[in-house]
Amino acid sequence: MRKKKNLMKQLIFFIGMVLLAAACSVPGEAVKIKGQGEPENIEPDSLTYELETFDSKFDTWYSMHNKPSQYRSQSYYESWNQRYVASWNNNAANPSKSWFFEPIVGYYPNVDYGFELNHELFYYFQYVEKVLKIQIMSGGPQAPVL
Repeated sequence: MRKKKNLMKQLIFFIGMVLLAAACSVPGEAVKIKGQGEPENIEPDSLTYELETFDSKFDTWYSMHNKPSQYRSQSYYESWNQRYVASWNNNAANPSKSWFFEPIVGYYPNVDYGFELNHELFYYFQYVEKVLKIQIMSGGPQAPVL
């Protein structure tokens, strides 16, 4: 009888640990850039991009910190985004860091993603570093974004 109770306790503990691990796991993708429309059938000017993040808290944080008075140039955001994406993808390739940086971010320097997407992506990287306290790269922008 005692063996059955101990076995049941161990089974319940094991199931609880599995459920806890599943609940604490990070989503498979943190950020994704999607093109709208089919590239073969549309004019280059009508192709639009949007940033998909899988952290609902970022959307709220971004709406509170998205102030036109703090805007910089698109080239400023593109320059930082290229560095952040390179570091992000490097971290994703590192097994000891891939727990958060698992997805590779597809951001190509020869593609014009537009001001809005570059701005939002830059702020996503700032959110990860300053709010979530996960360093993507050292030597990032010194001006406070928060």
